[in-house]
Amino acid sequence: MQTEEEFRDFILNGHLYYIPHVTIDCAIFGYHAQQLKLLLIKHRNIDNWSLPGGYIKRAEKLLDAANRNIKDRTGIDNLFLQQFKTFGDPDRIQFDKFDKKKWLEDTGLPSWEGNWLINQTISVGFYAITDFSKTRLQTDFITEACAWFDINNLPPLEYDHDEMVQEAMHTMRLHLYHYPIGLNMLPEKFTLSEIHALYETLLGKKLDVSNFPKKLLALRLLKKLDEKRSIGAHRSPHLYSFDKEMYALALKEGLVLS
Repeated sequence: MQTEEEFRDFILNGHLYYIPHVTIDCAIFGYHAQQLKLLLIKHRNIDNWSLPGGYIKRAEKLLDAANRNIKDRTGIDNLFLQQFKTFGDPDRIQFDKFDKKKWLEDTGLPSWEGNWLINQTISVGFYAITDFSKTRLQTDFITEACAWFDINNLPPLEYDHDEMVQEAMHTMRLHLYHYPIGLNMLPEKFTLSEIHALYETLLGKKLDVSNFPKKLLALRLLKKLDEKRSIGAHRSPHLYSFDKEMYALALKEGLVLS
């Protein structure tokens, strides 16, 4: 929603186009240069930050809704994307913290009473992983800011989004042992040290520097290239790339990395 007119139509008629009381919330993790960040948005007239998300169109699959919301914020499509949990506690959204009067003043709407938005809402959580240096962050009429935050230094979050972030982190780290990652977060050619650093950063713990790369090679996810990278005197590590056919198969069937 880029204009006030679109927002007004959403408030008054959104239930005709979207499924009422069911939303998507997306924990979008960003990695770059051994840093792990989380994408957050700040809505107008709401004090704290929150995860990006939105409603599901009536003729839309859940996964498509999540992809749409992520692309709207990052400018990137087809990220690694997984559902992690559904949130539906009765008091998860506290409408008394929402400045309904201010929104009425801003939009000229007559009243919120009986509106389709003011009711208990269930949210389906998805997480995604991307290279945050390649994103083009975008706001809209109802959001005043969209920014990356260090995962260990997040601002206060609205609603139950603290719980969402913790659940998303937990699930993402479990999934790292069962799905390949890195295709969109590393250069086309990389060293074993670079993919080792990627996994360590996302998992938040140290991995055996000698055994971990061997496991990826044993799964045939990586191809050793006849090229080296010169990074200093007497230091020229071999370069590797992903075997895209094996990578796609592992995404489809899963793997065991332990």
